[in-house]
Amino acid sequence: MLSEQAVPVVRATLPAVGGALDRITERFYARLFAAHPELLRDLFNRGNQASGEQRQALAGSIAAFAGALLERPDTRPDVMLSRIAHKHASLGVTSAQYKTVHEHLFAAIVEVLGEAVTPEVAQAWDEVYWLMANALIAVESRLYQEAGLAEGEVWRPMVIAERQEETPDTVAFVLRHADGTPTAAFRPGQYVSVRVALPDGARQIRQYSLSAAPGRPQWRITVKRVDGDPAGEVSSWLHAHARVGDTVTVSAPFGDLVLPEGDGPLLLASAGIGSTPMLAMLDHLAASGSTRPVVVVHADRSPATHAHAAELRRLVAALPQGTLHLWYEEPGDSGARPGRADVTALDLPAGVTAYLCGPLPFLRSVRGDLVGRGTAPADIHYEVFGPDLWLGGDS
Repeated sequence: MLSEQAVPVVRATLPAVGGALDRITERFYARLFAAHPELLRDLFNRGNQASGEQRQALAGSIAAFAGALLERPDTRPDVMLSRIAHKHASLGVTSAQYKTVHEHLFAAIVEVLGEAVTPEVAQAWDEVYWLMANALIAVESRLYQEAGLAEGEVWRPMVIAERQEETPDTVAFVLRHADGTPTAAFRPGQYVSVRVALPDGARQIRQYSLSAAPGRPQWRITVKRVDGDPAGEVSSWLHAHARVGDTVTVSAPFGDLVLPEGDGPLLLASAGIGSTPMLAMLDHLAASGSTRPVVVVHADRSPATHAHAAELRRLVAALPQGTLHLWYEEPGDSGARPGRADVTALDLPAGVTAYLCGPLPFLRSVRGDLVGRGTAPADIHYEVFGPDLWLGGDS
């Protein structure tokens, strides 16, 4: 909670700070990487930096957190904080790094806003930063403890046991621990980070959902090749170079879009490679003999681009109350509906909890349709691959 002295200052300056956040975060990253080039080389996603998406996500998270402190002073935006904390934990972020961020972020604020940053303004926004940072540090500490890990020590080598070509641009990799120990437990829907050494010496990191159920001696990730450099430098490297017997560096599992316990009805809606966390959920439901109602929606360009299509059909068929609805932009003779997914055309069970994963336009469209037909916003959860540019919305 903000102090009484800080509340009016943050309220008065939020429009100015919010309006300048894009310039502030641009200066922040420039300062940070000039002082610590290893962070851009080995921690931050160079693709997201080049596109500006990481800058937008940071600005959005700061504005959303400050707004929440003013509008709901007795609560925290825990959904937003949890999503960020899980991503940070999967990268091995440490509490000490928040001090480094603070130094360069507040220097950037002064550079952009100049004399408007009086001592009172600086103190008030310092409160905002540390309230958010300390909340994230606490969540990340708990995540590390629950995983049995020391702070930031999330990495271990894994060996590629199988390589499965799913589509022309999608490959599934089955991973086992190099020392033969069983893979760690995880919750269906979670992801791992994969770190690879690139030709220029960088060790870039990307997150990939675990696309098969927990409880097996091996993990599986499914990697779609992304075009362009640096956005697709890790996926392209894995497609071109990762072979059976090779060793890759993988993090412990994290992620908060996870299959809920119980027997309530579910909607699992995905598009493209967003099907991967849903596959783990469905695999777990089928393996556990679940009888809960499950409506599965998937959208893709065509049958040829739909990774794990046969597996998806098999898993849904194994559920006594499972139904599958497919939309392809180019359905051919697949039997799928043409065009984009339309949940308004479905008969959804009362009290359904929805889990969405896919590109941001898909998420916005499906969520809007669900809210329009009466699904409570609190019952709609999502995962977006990459920086979350939807921060501040209900989820």
